[in-house]
Amino acid sequence: MKHEAHKRLSDAQLLTTLLGTGSGSSAGQSAVQLLRRFGSLRAVLHAETAALLACRGIGRARLGMLQALPELARRYYSQSLPSGETIRNPVDTEAFLQSRMRHLDHELFCCLFLDNRHRVLGFEELFRGTIDGTSVYPREVVKEALAINAAAVILAHNHPSGVAEPSQADERITRRLKSALDLVDIRLLDHLIIGDGKATSLARRGLI
Repeated sequence: MKHEAHKRLSDAQLLTTLLGTGSGSSAGQSAVQLLRRFGSLRAVLHAETAALLACRGIGRARLGMLQALPELARRYYSQSLPSGETIRNPVDTEAFLQSRMRHLDHELFCCLFLDNRHRVLGFEELFRGTIDGTSVYPREVVKEALAINAAAVILAHNHPSGVAEPSQADERITRRLKSALDLVDIRLLDHLIIGDGKATSLARRGLI
């Protein structure tokens, strides 16, 4: 019931609730000022320290709370797929991957390794940089999958632009990785492109 009530709060109301600590101007005034200056709740939570402290009513206590929230969210969702747990549905997988990747300002290529019952064996960040600019080596993915005795793999990488549409390079590397994994009888279940608040599944697009 309490969770449903919080879902109905506007960004300003939610931020006001969170800012109900520290001294200075009222939490409501500070919340409105922050949203006006940075444009969105997400932008507020990723703002630089100096920019936040320049806002009226934001002292060290409120600053600490604002800067802790993104990390709390990442840890909350990272624990939604702990090692040994079975993936229940694609929504959980997407929420987990978005918590790990959507905030990044660089491109990161990751693998979620599963056993034959789709239980999580591990999550590895393998390559950093754009797929065009940084090689994604299929042999490294296969090596990691074999080392952890994985039966299936879900690939993921983020688009810092926020646009979750797969590129031709994304489709090419997906085909290469599927072929490499097929050779050692490891199934490629999906490749998810993580954007700003959205994930695109290449499997649902019929590209795997």
